[in-house]
Amino acid sequence: MILSGRGVTAVLGPTNTGKTHYAIERMVAHDSGVIGLPLRLLAREVYTRLVEKVGHHNVALITGEEKITPHRARYSVCTVEAMPRETTASFVAIDEVQLAGDLERGHIFTDRLLHLRGRGETLLLGAATMRPILEQLLPGITVVERPRMSQLLYAGSKKITRLPHRSAIVAFSADEVYAIAELIRRQRGGAAVVLGALSPRTRNAQVALYQEGDVDYLVATDAIGMGLNLDVDHVAFAQDRKFDGYQYRNLNPAELAQVAGRAGRHIRDGTFGVTGRVDPFEDELVHRIESHEFDPVRVLQWRSKAFDYSSLKALKHSLEAAPAVSGLTRALPAVDQQALEHLARYPEVVDVATTSERVEKLWEACALPDYRRITPAQHADLIASIYADLVRQGTVNEDFMAEQVRRADHTDGEIDTLSARIAQIRTWTYVSNRPGWLADPTHWQEKTREIEDRLSDALHERLTKRFVDRRTSVLMKRLRENAMLEAEISVNGDVFVEGHHVGQLTGFRFTLVAGSEGTDAKAVQGAAQKALALEFEARAARLHAAGNNDLALSSDGLVRWLGDPVARLAASDHVMRPRVILLADEQLTANARDHVVARIERYVNHHISTVLKPLDDISRAEDLEGLAKGLAFQIVENLGVLFRRDVADEVKSLDQESRASIRKYGVRFGAYHIFLPALLKPAPAELITLLWALKNDGLDKPGYGELIPMLAAGRTSVVTDPSFERTFYKLAGFRYLGKRAVRIDILERLADLIRPLLQWKPGTTQRPEGAYDGRRFTATTSMLSILGATPDDMEEILKGLGYRADSVTAEEAAAFLVKQDGTPAEASAAPEAPAEPVEADADDAAEPSDADAAPAETASAEADPAEAGPTEAAPAEASGEEAPAAVQPEEPAEPKPVLLWRPGTRQDNQRGGRHQQGDQRRGGQRHGQGEAREGGRKGGGAPARAKPQDGKPGGQRKERQDRHERHDRAVKFDNRPPRKEKPIDPDSPFAKLAALKEQLKK
Repeated sequence: MILSGRGVTAVLGPTNTGKTHYAIERMVAHDSGVIGLPLRLLAREVYTRLVEKVGHHNVALITGEEKITPHRARYSVCTVEAMPRETTASFVAIDEVQLAGDLERGHIFTDRLLHLRGRGETLLLGAATMRPILEQLLPGITVVERPRMSQLLYAGSKKITRLPHRSAIVAFSADEVYAIAELIRRQRGGAAVVLGALSPRTRNAQVALYQEGDVDYLVATDAIGMGLNLDVDHVAFAQDRKFDGYQYRNLNPAELAQVAGRAGRHIRDGTFGVTGRVDPFEDELVHRIESHEFDPVRVLQWRSKAFDYSSLKALKHSLEAAPAVSGLTRALPAVDQQALEHLARYPEVVDVATTSERVEKLWEACALPDYRRITPAQHADLIASIYADLVRQGTVNEDFMAEQVRRADHTDGEIDTLSARIAQIRTWTYVSNRPGWLADPTHWQEKTREIEDRLSDALHERLTKRFVDRRTSVLMKRLRENAMLEAEISVNGDVFVEGHHVGQLTGFRFTLVAGSEGTDAKAVQGAAQKALALEFEARAARLHAAGNNDLALSSDGLVRWLGDPVARLAASDHVMRPRVILLADEQLTANARDHVVARIERYVNHHISTVLKPLDDISRAEDLEGLAKGLAFQIVENLGVLFRRDVADEVKSLDQESRASIRKYGVRFGAYHIFLPALLKPAPAELITLLWALKNDGLDKPGYGELIPMLAAGRTSVVTDPSFERTFYKLAGFRYLGKRAVRIDILERLADLIRPLLQWKPGTTQRPEGAYDGRRFTATTSMLSILGATPDDMEEILKGLGYRADSVTAEEAAAFLVKQDGTPAEASAAPEAPAEPVEADADDAAEPSDADAAPAETASAEADPAEAGPTEAAPAEASGEEAPAAVQPEEPAEPKPVLLWRPGTRQDNQRGGRHQQGDQRRGGQRHGQGEAREGGRKGGGAPARAKPQDGKPGGQRKERQDRHERHDRAVKFDNRPPRKEKPIDPDSPFAKLAALKEQLKK
């Protein structure tokens, strides 16, 4: 192989020597020319510059994925792979010829610089390290070395967040590039991203983002080292190792210098250094980079271009030929050769590639670049599909291609997804640009180009959205220009600085938006505060003049003005006068702050006095004296509800005049409560609950605010939740009674229903429904209806109110009522079990009559029956041994016993305690019998059942016999003469009422 360098000029030197600019100038001096560049991105840049000089109709752009070929174009700009093997052009230039030593692409550069020549002039552009090998391979070559136009200096190690503006940070993996860009976005406003895997359109858009000053930082791989003209002042290496396609290795000094040389432009000096986890460079390495002294390139990668297409074996053999010239070395198998190695093992390919034309077509198909970076076997499968179509049909199956293109035609997804789609569509862009591969290449060239452009734009948008904070970048730019930042506030409180949303003004508090913690935060706050100072004064004036309808007190204790919180309430010495704490920044000062506080306090006091007017009126009452004044004070302290048992002595001591003075303020004396009925509504109850919670740190206690909606829904009783704070039931107007809570006014209606049943005297008038013997009663349907409760709930409620139950059988109750009513036995029946209630609505509940006596509560302990102790006779099943599991099928189910309710006494509580202790001592064996004897003595105690004997029917007969005996004793007890009535005190109000009734009857 005889090579010559005659007519060849090598223009060598470091970066920033103007080599590419010189080549363009020499090219346009000829009537025709071809220039080859290492990157499609760089080819686009040179194409644009040539178009500006000679017009677009004179310049062609030819790459593997793009062809712009005007008719009779005189100049061609190509990637090195797309350069013609022979040309008649007058001028030929090859840029970055040092890539001839690259393991992956080097053989292509070597072939072009050895064999491609221009008729008049040939330029080889590259690093000075190429001089010895070029002079060796091309004797007679002219070498021109150009010095760097500016100095390149080492700046040491710096943190990423402290790098100067106009810096490029270099890493060698996509993950590291993205991580660095994210960090810079948070700290410095954002960064442009340049990766070799990005499409040229996306890379151009990202470079433009940096060049136009929208961001001050560029995070890139070593792709920026290939001739991209950037305004970079500093290059920082965040990594110094990379994967070269075969192994991970450290970059050599020449490669570091190629990237570091991007710093500085024309005559402006540049700096380079390290950042992140990279150790500072050694002095010797720094000296070599600064002085551009590197080891020369000793060998170039080479692969034979004399391909033998006679057979697959011959083609493979020709690719393995060794160079015959010193200074060249056989290149490692590239992507196309690796694909051929795989395809040569496919039977379907071997069977088809039987002629030289088909072998050549197979080698042409193997040139398909692996844009997707998949495994060689997967890449070979795709080539096999394309080759099969080319051989059998002459063109690629358009249905197959349409399906592949359709899969890539989606702009949704994140960065990695879009990058993968771009790599896929670039494959089909390459296919559409191969001559003779498609029946309609123009259609597919346009379609794939359109899709690639759309995907590239979407990827640029995602990269910008993720790694660029537009607001911060603009603000930093204005700050560098020492300009005053302009701020404005919208009507809804959005604060803008330089047109960018920086925060929100809520009431009198300004909050920066998330992500405003960077270096511009102080400047942004300063600009915003200037606008806020005037806005605070204006808002204070508007609030001072605002009506009460513009203010609202929410259940969380916040006072809101037009929806924005401006104050919160806190506890004070008086539960009805909470303290107001202003929610405002320090910029609200002096008179403006005082006016706002005064207005809010007036609103809070007015709101409380309006919603809780009955409570406010009685707290300010001046006509109450003595015990009445003390009782009023307790009503206010307990927020409108007192349990009557707690103030029984005070109530008894009140005379009629004192009671009348309290009643005129809306106070009602009920059987169970002293209360203000007007407060048993949702709005007053909600405010009362809030005031109590403020006083007792109850805003976070379980159950806060949960009961008000039930009250608003008209519920007269609710199932209790053991986890709730029990006081909340009382504050919402409910009485906690074990498993159920009942509204206070409904309990007073229940007392009105029970009172005549206990006051009825047998033999005087017709027996009312539910009355039994004048001392006991049964639950009625009307009771269940107003309570909205079931019979089981009714038991819990009456026990909680202090009533105690005596249990009798249905037969006993029926027989007794027959005797009381004096009706034939055939016509009488046992008291029917109350039907399931219909949920009562509060609006349907009539106001209960006032009662000054509380017979059921005189001896009750607490509202919760669990605290009152065992007072009801225990059923027989609870004592002794367990009932047998086997049940005789012929025995009918025993009817449910009838509960006779009576007011509880202290003896009930004491007796219940003794029985409980005795039951513990005796193992529960005689508990039922003790209760039976007590019931016999007192009349109506719970009957004890005979303990079954090993499941025999005799035990049941014994139980029925004992039941009849107890009934006889109960009848005897009930037929005793009535007890003597106590003389009525002539000075009591009841005596006066009785006398008045007698007069009315007459």
